[in-house]
Amino acid sequence: MNLELNIQTLVAQSVKELYKLEIETNQIQLQKTKREFEGDITVVVFPFVKAARKSPEGAGQEIGEFIVKHNSLIASFNVIKGFLNLSINKSYWIDLLNLIHLNPNFGKAETAAEQNTMMIEYSSPNTNKPLHLGHIRNNLLGFSISEIQKANGWKVVKTNIVNDRGIHICKSMLAWKLFGNSETPTSTGIKGDHLVGKYYVIFDQAFKAEIKDLMSKGFTEDEAKKTAPLIIEAQKMLLAWENNDPETRKLWEMMNGWVYAGFDETYKVMGVDFDKIYYESETYLTGKSEVERGIKSGVFTQRDDTSVWADLTADGLDEKLLLRADGTSVYMTQDIGTAKLRYDDFDIKKMVYVVGNEQNYHFQVLSLLLDKLGYSWGKNLVHFSYGMVELPEGKMKSREGTVVDADDLMEEMISTARETSEELGKLDNCTELEKAEIAKMVGLGALKYFILKVDPKKNMTFNPKESIDFNGNTGPFIQYTHARIKSVLRKADDLGLNYRNSIDNQIEISDKESYLIQLVGEFPAVVKQAGEEFSPAIIANYQYELVKEYNQFYHDFTILKEENEQLRLFRLVLSDAIAMVIKTGMKLLGIEVPERM
Repeated sequence: MNLELNIQTLVAQSVKELYKLEIETNQIQLQKTKREFEGDITVVVFPFVKAARKSPEGAGQEIGEFIVKHNSLIASFNVIKGFLNLSINKSYWIDLLNLIHLNPNFGKAETAAEQNTMMIEYSSPNTNKPLHLGHIRNNLLGFSISEIQKANGWKVVKTNIVNDRGIHICKSMLAWKLFGNSETPTSTGIKGDHLVGKYYVIFDQAFKAEIKDLMSKGFTEDEAKKTAPLIIEAQKMLLAWENNDPETRKLWEMMNGWVYAGFDETYKVMGVDFDKIYYESETYLTGKSEVERGIKSGVFTQRDDTSVWADLTADGLDEKLLLRADGTSVYMTQDIGTAKLRYDDFDIKKMVYVVGNEQNYHFQVLSLLLDKLGYSWGKNLVHFSYGMVELPEGKMKSREGTVVDADDLMEEMISTARETSEELGKLDNCTELEKAEIAKMVGLGALKYFILKVDPKKNMTFNPKESIDFNGNTGPFIQYTHARIKSVLRKADDLGLNYRNSIDNQIEISDKESYLIQLVGEFPAVVKQAGEEFSPAIIANYQYELVKEYNQFYHDFTILKEENEQLRLFRLVLSDAIAMVIKTGMKLLGIEVPERM
């Protein structure tokens, strides 16, 4: 029986015997005792006051006396107004530490014989530009949520939908065809996705120049945008692509190939991966077929200009375009097709889309359309909606070339991490290979932790300077603490100290030490909560609290120099267990921790 249930059972027994009050154990409110008060677990007494016909303090005193008398688990108690603070016997915490220390999978749910499958979509890049800071938050959230759900017993399929067709892709293709002089990543030394992104910017610049020229000739801005030669050519190219024009398809395959090679490099450095990648060019036709089926069944309407629409006004929404008058599809069409193919490919119990909050309406509509098409799973789609990320300088626009490139940012973080680590002497006595590995770990760890510690639903500003700090709520602070513990354990190994066996539960430990064990013991509940709320921030901030408490302990207590042999071994076991939880928790965030620094 776990501690909380044990206490709830004791409280239920006490109020039944003392006050003839029958109460379910799950109705008994427990809290972690506030640090300023003595105790470990607090029972809220107020619900029993009426039956007891006593003051909250009087009822708390009687219940406390009953519990101490009937269970040796409770060492002592105190009452503050209507709150009964229970101090748990220190032997319980040592027994708990022994269980944690001997369980390498501590914090993770046991895997069921038949796991339910959760598919998590993230990244979703366009092949007309490289990944940027916004993609970094998306990828880090998607990957971390996937790892957290695995730890909670789900079978997870990590998936990506690559938006590799459409007018925006044709813009890059057309600009390269007109202005590229046949240059390639090999001939220029430019990474493929960067090269294609360069031509997306060139298209926008040339398009704006045409608009300006047309407006000087009397066109309105709206007229100029529709009649500019470049946009008409791009639209023709899209039609040619959809009609399988060989020349257009060859150009598309070549430029997309450059981009995929670039994406793969970026994903590898970022430390994210996928189990299955879908491509819009392969799913949109399925979407079009589903739309056509919807027309026949009366779910969708085809207008006189042959465009196809879904009327959602009766559902409190508006009318949604599904196929343009020229027969080309829109994002919604592709998403319908992709959803169908995914459910054909996998026995998915839950489908999660990791997409920014600017797409809230889109997924509301997608869920409704799938339901109208007769798919029972339509209404169960989860849109994991997260906030935008910016730099202190402000917003970014890819078509204007003002985006913070993911590759450049990661390279800068690794470089800064090395400089900072060397200045602080954290890389002394390391080989060049170790320095490079640690710099990468710390730089990317700083980036990932800074982004993931923020509530995903909130907009955030990423500050590179603040993220690489070896003090405070940062990735490097947590990474350094892990390395510090590992250094202590290596010294213990050199001294021949065996800290891998169970510890005698009768040794005297301090309140600080029992609190640390209690904090470590909360890790499984933290992982569970992070899974339920789809929030890596819950794990990140738990990690910081654990590390902060350990560093205070490390400062105030001796470990290797402790004269009491049993106490020395206990502190080594405690340190080892904390290092294990740090490593496991950070791995759920996609962050590596160094063995030495």
